[in-house]
Amino acid sequence: MRPNIVTEAGVQTRVSQWWNAIPFLTSSVVVVCGIIYLICLLTGYDTFYEVCFLPSAILSRFQVYRFYTAIIFHGSMLHVMFNMMALVPMGSELERIMGSVRLFYLTILLATTNAILHLLIASLAGYNPFYQYDHLMNECAIGFSGILFSMIVIETSLSGVTSRSMFGLFNVPAKLYPWILLIAFQLLMTNVSLLGHLCGILSGFAYSYGLFNFLMPGSSFFSTIESASWMASCVRRPKFIMCTGGNPSSYMPTYSVQNTTSSGFSTGNTWRSLSSWLPQREASNQSSEDSRFPGRGRTLSSTARDPTPPAGETDPNLHARLLEDSTPDRLSDATVTGMTEPIPAARQVPIANAAVLPQSQTQGRVAASEEQIQKLVAMGFERTQVEVALAAADDDLNVAVEILMSQQG
Repeated sequence: MRPNIVTEAGVQTRVSQWWNAIPFLTSSVVVVCGIIYLICLLTGYDTFYEVCFLPSAILSRFQVYRFYTAIIFHGSMLHVMFNMMALVPMGSELERIMGSVRLFYLTILLATTNAILHLLIASLAGYNPFYQYDHLMNECAIGFSGILFSMIVIETSLSGVTSRSMFGLFNVPAKLYPWILLIAFQLLMTNVSLLGHLCGILSGFAYSYGLFNFLMPGSSFFSTIESASWMASCVRRPKFIMCTGGNPSSYMPTYSVQNTTSSGFSTGNTWRSLSSWLPQREASNQSSEDSRFPGRGRTLSSTARDPTPPAGETDPNLHARLLEDSTPDRLSDATVTGMTEPIPAARQVPIANAAVLPQSQTQGRVAASEEQIQKLVAMGFERTQVEVALAAADDDLNVAVEILMSQQG
């Protein structure tokens, strides 16, 4: 009798799994910045004078393109690796909450506001009548770190933690974390743009306090982009995250409204903190509704019955079993039958536990599902598969897309 042999995944498998878990936009930024650095390394291009953020050139020759070229170029291998390793965890969390298109828009917005603040401060230092400091006007800055500092501020303000770890050595107050990080990088590293990082922090705080809300379009704007034909090749990728089903206010909750739900955050789990802002479905009607999340919802601390099966009794083949029941008679049953309990993150509630909805609620669900069906059909999926996937996902568009993608894979 052969003994049970437990083998561990190889390095290549682990790297592949890690890379596949990174969402579409975050991994795209990593690839673009890495390829650009390799091209510069192979061609010997190391001056960066034509692409860096140079305030004097922007003001004298109106080279606005430097706002965006400067963030994708890096000066050394350590520079690009450090920035991309910092981007992966923060960018992945924000992209899973906001969606790929919305995070791309936010990145462009942060790059623009960082550049404008940089220009304003450099101009005040260089052209004030009291003491003219021309160094900032002639400073050539490159790198993605300005955007990273903005993300650090946004993530810290949303996490609800009271302290943050500095490189695993000691803890500092969360409110001071970006500022201490700014000083630490300035002291420990050479050729660091203090003004570039400072403007990133200021932009992050401006967004966290809601000053950029008027610049953020509504959800319909991002949904229109996602449904466009020229976006089909990106939307169909498994790592692409759609904006549908995210925060309906079209921007992430700001620091100014955080105190109303701060007790719902977990100190040690940033992802749980961010996901707690998402609206949750519930079978029974709530007596009071949150203005930020219209419709029915349930707080994470509610005492309503949780249909999540006990640990050890989950069914990892739920999607496969549901998709096998794609015959016409079962399809009609799936349209009428819905789950009245909120679906947990693992989506592992057996279909046998579903309950039949009242007729009026069923008609409303069918009308709502038809709009989602049309969206998915417009993306190129077959209607029959779309209906089955939506029934399996309990009308959750993101989960339905995942199921359809797994079929194609």
